[in-house]
Amino acid sequence: MSSAFNPLLLSAHNPSPMTGAGNNTYLLVAEDGSAVLIDAGVGDARHLADLASALETRHARLESVLVTHGHRDHASGAPAIARAHPAATFAKRPWPQEDAQYAMEWRALDEGATLDAGGGPLVVLHTPGHSPDHLAFWHQASRTMFTGDLVVYGSSVMIHTSAGGDLVQYMASLERLLALEPRVLLPAHGPRIDHPARVLSGYLEHRRARERQVIDALRAGHTSVQAIAESIYHGLAPALMAAARENVRAHLEKLKAEGLATRVTGEADRWRL
Repeated sequence: MSSAFNPLLLSAHNPSPMTGAGNNTYLLVAEDGSAVLIDAGVGDARHLADLASALETRHARLESVLVTHGHRDHASGAPAIARAHPAATFAKRPWPQEDAQYAMEWRALDEGATLDAGGGPLVVLHTPGHSPDHLAFWHQASRTMFTGDLVVYGSSVMIHTSAGGDLVQYMASLERLLALEPRVLLPAHGPRIDHPARVLSGYLEHRRARERQVIDALRAGHTSVQAIAESIYHGLAPALMAAARENVRAHLEKLKAEGLATRVTGEADRWRL
């Protein structure tokens, strides 16, 4: 990355089975002392203290917080940050049913907007699929992409169809990132990714392979989401089975959109080819 663009990773201090080691937030500080934070975490006191210390060390002031999407591990810390930094503005792509829970005044971000952040422009990309409001932030000069929940190195991303997830859109978002040929991905979970093409291509192939498994499960007579998930996710920890079922639903909805599968009449959770 260029010397003028040096994002500082600040942990949100929220480890869990679903967040792994916890969320990454990224502080970008410009030469004039203006600072931008990407993602708001969950309001943990340690995150707030780390943010305050980083700003003080760099003689910087927090001017804005850019939120990749409205899920609680990315957005629920916004009120606490706003109390600590009342001059800061908060921005994300609108998702009204999620945004209302945070009692925040959000500035609307959308596709193509260009923001000044930490030594150069960030371009806003609408990358739906994990959630309908999901954004990525592209620093073209260093070819760095802040990817939110699009990728997690060494793991997979849940597509929560019952809460706005869409696998068709998600795969299109991955294809879009791949076409931009980034040099570095900075995800909201897990380590930075220095070989984006390999990881993004692997993600796409993983989804295609999972789709083949879902089709094979249907052919084998597994018609319920639960049965399909159990036939595919052997030995998965019980705490993660709900996420596995959501991923199965995501694949089934994609197959339905493509005319390859349909729900069994009168059975909300049973499917057939």
